[in-house]
Amino acid sequence: MPYLLGSDIPATPAGDRLRALLARPGILTLPGTHNGMAALQARAAGFAACYLSGAAMTASMGLPDLGIITVDEVCFFIRQVARASGLPVLVDGDTGYGEALNVMHMVRAFEDAGAAAVHLEDQLLPKKCGHLNDKKLADPHDMAAKIAAAARARRHLYLVARTDAAATEGIDGAIARAQLYLKAGADAIFPEALTSADMFREFARRLPGVPLLANMTEFGRTPYFTATEFESFGYKLLIWPVSSLRMANKAQAELYATLSAHGTAESLLPRMQTRAELYATIGLAEFETLDASIVRTVLP
Repeated sequence: MPYLLGSDIPATPAGDRLRALLARPGILTLPGTHNGMAALQARAAGFAACYLSGAAMTASMGLPDLGIITVDEVCFFIRQVARASGLPVLVDGDTGYGEALNVMHMVRAFEDAGAAAVHLEDQLLPKKCGHLNDKKLADPHDMAAKIAAAARARRHLYLVARTDAAATEGIDGAIARAQLYLKAGADAIFPEALTSADMFREFARRLPGVPLLANMTEFGRTPYFTATEFESFGYKLLIWPVSSLRMANKAQAELYATLSAHGTAESLLPRMQTRAELYATIGLAEFETLDASIVRTVLP
C-alpha cells in the first residue's frame, strides 16, 4: 500500500527516525531519489532512507547545479519524495541560500516540508558540483556560523556539514574545517570528492566516533567503491546522489531518438514500465477504494 494511504504513518519527526536508523549497526545507504516515483521504487527495493540531490533537482528542471534554485523549489521536491515514500530524506541544502538568517529559514522550511536531514557545504556562490574544478571556498569561520545558525533553528533536523576543502587545502585543511563545524553543531561530516581509499580511511582515522558520509557519484573524482568497502573505511552514511536521474535520462533520450527516427516506440515496450506496474507502484486501486465515487479501473 502506498505510504500516503497507510495506517502506519509515524508521529515521530523524520529527523528522529533517521537518528534511530543511524543508531543501528552498519552503514546506512541512501539512494538518490529525484522525484516521488523514484522514492516509491527505492522504498519497494528495501531502502530505509533516501537522498535528494541538488544536482538531480536542478537537472530535472533543465538547469545546471550552480545554486540557482530557491528554498521553495526544493521544498516542492522534498514534499513529493517524503509524502510518496514515507522514508527519512536527506536533502542537499547547497550553501544554505544565503547567510545565517537565510540558513535558519531554510532549516525550518525543510523541516515543515518533511525533510529528516540537510547537508550544507562550504563553497561560495556560484557553487559547483563538488567533483568539478576551481571551487571557491568560504572562510571556515563563516561556514561554522551557518552551521551554528542551522543548529539553533532546527527542531529535529539532522545536520550534516560538507567540506569541499580536500581538493584545495588538502586533507589537513579539510579535517580542520570538519572539527570546526562539529564544534558549531554539526551531527555528521561529509568530506566531498576524496580520491582514494587511503584518503577515506585517513579522514575517518582522524575523526574517531564522528558519523561520516561518503558520496559515490558516477563520473567523478572518487573511485568506485561498494557500500561494504565504505563501511570498512569507517563511514556511516552512503549516498548515490544522481544515479536514478542518470538512468532515467539515458532511457528517456533513447525513447525520443527512437520516436524521432521510427515514429513508434513499439520496439521499446519490453523496457518500459507497464501500465499495471505503474498503477501498482502509485497505488491506484487503493486510492479508488478510498473514494466510492471512482469506478474501479479495469486494465485494457
